[in-house]
Amino acid sequence: MPTYFRFLALLAFKIFAAEQVDVAILEVGLGGKFDATNVVQAPVVCGISSLGYDHMEILGNTLGEIAGEKAGIFKHGVPAFTVPQPDEAMSVLEEKASQLDVHLQVVPPLDDNLLNGQKLGLVGDHQYLNAGLAVALCSTWLQKTGHSEVSYLGQTNPLPEQFIEGLTTASLQGRAQIVSDPYIDTERTGDLVFYFDGAHSPESMEVCAKWFSLAIKEDSQQQILNYQPQDNSQSSHEWVQRHLDKTAEKNSAQILLFNCMTVRDPNVLLPRLLKTCAIHGVHFKKALFVPNVSVYYKVGSHSLPPTDSQVDLSWQFTLQRVWENLMQTNKGGEDKSADVDEDLKVDTAICVRNGENSAVFDSLQLAIKWLRDSVQQNKSIRFQVLVTGSLHLVGDVLRIVKK
Repeated sequence: MPTYFRFLALLAFKIFAAEQVDVAILEVGLGGKFDATNVVQAPVVCGISSLGYDHMEILGNTLGEIAGEKAGIFKHGVPAFTVPQPDEAMSVLEEKASQLDVHLQVVPPLDDNLLNGQKLGLVGDHQYLNAGLAVALCSTWLQKTGHSEVSYLGQTNPLPEQFIEGLTTASLQGRAQIVSDPYIDTERTGDLVFYFDGAHSPESMEVCAKWFSLAIKEDSQQQILNYQPQDNSQSSHEWVQRHLDKTAEKNSAQILLFNCMTVRDPNVLLPRLLKTCAIHGVHFKKALFVPNVSVYYKVGSHSLPPTDSQVDLSWQFTLQRVWENLMQTNKGGEDKSADVDEDLKVDTAICVRNGENSAVFDSLQLAIKWLRDSVQQNKSIRFQVLVTGSLHLVGDVLRIVKK
């Protein structure tokens, strides 16, 4: 058998051919030069998005080395696009392009004025970089394949309606996604909310932290707007004031639900997360660490959780130590205005190791159970849970919450 990703790539090619697709968009699995998708010798166009320090154990320890691996998708004479990159990475991309007679163009972020007053479907400033690259790739494909009825020639021309529709309706589960837990029976929804982002590199962790910090502030403001009166007998002022008073009674507790693969460096990821959140005035009350073992072994609606109770938690203990050390170091700058720490004790009967600022659980289900129980026991607290560090973790939490 081939490796997992090579098998998926082979399966994809077979399905694309059988279905006679009009266009296939292939995302590289890892790197570029030696990736399974790189068997395509004559793509219509190639693109490289923002480069960062990820998969360094395979791709290299510098941005230059990583860029060299990514540039492996360039093909002789095939046009290519990228977004603005650090100088070290850009020089390597330009050198590789020159060697292969590739016309490499740097695409600026998409100007939101081109969206006719609408917003991108994907949240975050960085998505305007991705959108600009997507527009350049799609425009080139249309031009190269004779689709003259839809054309886009640059940042100064209006976007075709089809482009605007695609950009504004795009969705991606597990990235900047907010889901209220439907299993919480409290006086109103929103007492347990999960904020999902599969960030797992230093750069994406910083973006994730910024998004989470801004999202929870917007969430607090939206609490009033989301629960409008059903009858018109109340004046708007009376209704808003009553719900403002109710909202003011509730403290918000930010919880981190985290795990990352052992090839990641928590001494880089977690400080980025903490620092960026702190800059925006957000401080976590508790961090929950769980195994990076999927609770489902196979695809399908009848998948069952594993029954093996022997789970190696040594990595989770490592993550917890890093977190506790960071919290001790940064304790002086933490905002204690909403002191809910005493209400968030974790019973050692449900967790494996309880720390001052964190807890390790031997399963994701137990961590979710603790969160749900805590919401029921602490009616005055809204729980805002950031799930990040691993797309595997994000996927499993989404499945538990949305099943």
